[in-house]
Amino acid sequence: MDTSFQQIMVDPTLAEMGKNLNEAMRILEDGHREREEDKEKRRHSRKDIPGPLQGSGQDVAHILQLVQNLMHGNEDEDLQSHRRMQNVGEQGHMALLGHSLAAYISVLDKERLRKLTTRILSDTTLWLCRLFRYENGSAYYHEDDREGLLKVCRLVIHSRFDDYSTEGFNMLYNKQPVIYQSAACRSGLGQHLCNQLGLPLSSLCTVPCNTMFGSQHQMDVALLDRLIKDDMDSGKLPLLLIANAGTPAAGHTDKLGRLKELCAQYSMWLHVEGVNLATLALAYVKSSVMAATKCDSMTLTLGPWLGLPAVPAVTLYRHEDPSLSLAAGLNSSQPVEKLRALPLWLSLQYLGHDGIVERIRHASQLSQRLLDHLTKQTSITTAGLVARSGVPPVTTGSLGDILGTLILSIVEDDLNSPVVVFRFAQTDANSAQSGGPLETFHSSDREILDALNRWLGEQLALLVPASGVDIVDLEDEGSCVRFSPLMTAAVLGTKDEDVDMLAERLQEKIPVLISTLRLREEFREEVHRTAALTYIEDLSWPGLGTVRYEMSREEPDESKRQVELEKINSVLLKKLKELDSDLTFSTGPEFGPEKNCVYIGMATEDLDVAEVVEMIATIGREIEENSRLLENMTEVVCKGILEAELQLQKATEEKLMEEGVLRQLPVVGSVLNWFSPVQSSVKGRTFNLAAGSVDSTEPTYSMKAQSTGETPPPTPTSARTKHRLPGQKLFRRSLASSDCVSETSSVGQVEELEKEELREPAPEGREADVQKEPEPEPEQRGETPGEGEGGEQEGKREPEVEGRETEHPDSLR
Repeated sequence: MDTSFQQIMVDPTLAEMGKNLNEAMRILEDGHREREEDKEKRRHSRKDIPGPLQGSGQDVAHILQLVQNLMHGNEDEDLQSHRRMQNVGEQGHMALLGHSLAAYISVLDKERLRKLTTRILSDTTLWLCRLFRYENGSAYYHEDDREGLLKVCRLVIHSRFDDYSTEGFNMLYNKQPVIYQSAACRSGLGQHLCNQLGLPLSSLCTVPCNTMFGSQHQMDVALLDRLIKDDMDSGKLPLLLIANAGTPAAGHTDKLGRLKELCAQYSMWLHVEGVNLATLALAYVKSSVMAATKCDSMTLTLGPWLGLPAVPAVTLYRHEDPSLSLAAGLNSSQPVEKLRALPLWLSLQYLGHDGIVERIRHASQLSQRLLDHLTKQTSITTAGLVARSGVPPVTTGSLGDILGTLILSIVEDDLNSPVVVFRFAQTDANSAQSGGPLETFHSSDREILDALNRWLGEQLALLVPASGVDIVDLEDEGSCVRFSPLMTAAVLGTKDEDVDMLAERLQEKIPVLISTLRLREEFREEVHRTAALTYIEDLSWPGLGTVRYEMSREEPDESKRQVELEKINSVLLKKLKELDSDLTFSTGPEFGPEKNCVYIGMATEDLDVAEVVEMIATIGREIEENSRLLENMTEVVCKGILEAELQLQKATEEKLMEEGVLRQLPVVGSVLNWFSPVQSSVKGRTFNLAAGSVDSTEPTYSMKAQSTGETPPPTPTSARTKHRLPGQKLFRRSLASSDCVSETSSVGQVEELEKEELREPAPEGREADVQKEPEPEPEQRGETPGEGEGGEQEGKREPEVEGRETEHPDSLR
């Protein structure tokens, strides 16, 4: 680009401006060029705190480096990789160059400035009107996307109230104007207009959406007609109607054709805004969106549609009186204000007509591509859309034909919307696939599904950041995931591969959602059956559930009890996080209503819920016992020290009585001990912390001596402790063993156990007995029955056993 400046531009100032812009963008975009020592200095510096202006000036490189540090802050590299950054390409550089040129052009003389701004403004307006099929229109360029509608409202007030410029508020007081907006409009738009125009909130009328026919995100035209008649009967003046060609939430388009007829009937101004207006640049446009070309004004947000940074929004309007437009602020006599269109003028020339159409077409194809993937998912429903399978069959007769055609037209209009809104919903098919129906789940429990859909949207946005998906809350459907490529694709550089990856990640998350939804009730029941745990009902938590460990002992002081409870649950959470498991344990939301709880995350199909609950209870009891032991440690140790001192004193006295006083003297005692040694045994002492007593060590040494050479007894384990395979995580059960339940008898099980014992190697001492031939009878060995002690004892022992068995019932009688 530097060579092009040098070859084409003659003005050296413009060439230098282009070079400086390229260098500045290169420094700001290259976030990895900062050296490690510079990062360390910046980390320990106080650059974020405002300070005085330095006396000596700084060069451009240092200033740009400061801007880069403020942009990136102290974020880690992992967070920077997941952060959405606008894809600033060559077209973005042209838009940024426009701001620099606007500052340079503003210093020209007035005549040259007037000619240049008039050419820029007329060219940009002509291109936009032809591109978006808006004939004989004028344009107003503004930074705030609400500013154009505000100026239009002032234009309509000047048009409908002839003496408004002189009488002002008195004209509005005699006949109050009314502005109508849809309930699906962006929030706060009507209040902003009333505040800026000085109108009371009673001048704003919100029209509800359809409840029976059509989309639930479209304005109810019949109800609007009745509202207008009621306002006219009460002496009010219907002024302006705000319609949507793509609602902010779901992307649905109002019936613009019928609304235009209604506005013409009551002499109202029709203003249209929405993301679907971008499709007017395509070769094929839906009839519902094409009706927007007949409206009185429309607002276009070309920045996100085309991926252009810092370009103004445009409001196209039709009005014949330029003086009223000037009074309303739509036209300006200041040439500097006309330079707002300069960045857009440069960017449109750089992209060209084909480039603009291609970007909008690519975004529309991305939405259709994702919609094709979603139709194959049984657990995903597109919010607000009428499914093709839900269209009733057309019966014989003209009425059935009309209804069938009407529903099919609604389906076609909604399926072609460039905004895709989808939501996870439990159906009979996927509930059967997950292992059975949800017996206790009802359709009214929307909060649970809203929490799961919020988790789904966050996961998809994290896994596929280039898709630009976000979460939207709809009044009727609830929390949904929204994919609006017209607003994000050009900025993030979304491709077809990103949409395919989004569908794959969605397919991977669906089994987790189904399993979690199915196991929530089982987790609740297991917690209720466990005495030490309390189940916390939190429908907004997207996971298996919430549990709290309760102390077994009673504590009269409530504050002390809460402190102890917080301590136990915090240590419990720490130990659960250290387990080798796929489950996630956390403290829950930061500003959640419940405290001192353990929040368990999403679950998979092979999760053993009973083992999870038992593990939590077991660890909690261990923590409580250890904390109780530590609490009593001080008192126990003090008592033990006092008892040890008494026993030592007693032992000293006994030694003195046994050995005598002479043996305690230093020199005399040594001589006596040499001539007549004393055989005295040292008595050891052991301090039992659990019992709080000082005991003798003789039982310990005797047990050690007896157990020398013997195998220690096995450590007792829990009844649910299972043998894990190599690499197997905790709380995982075998799907094959759970699905195939054995139905054999107890005899067959005993036979299997015997086979397993035969397969095991025999221990030492028994291997010879197993392989040895049976010994012959005493007669065969040449011995009499009385000669063998073993035989005699065996011959006497066997009848005694039989006799006891036969005499036992008589004794009971």
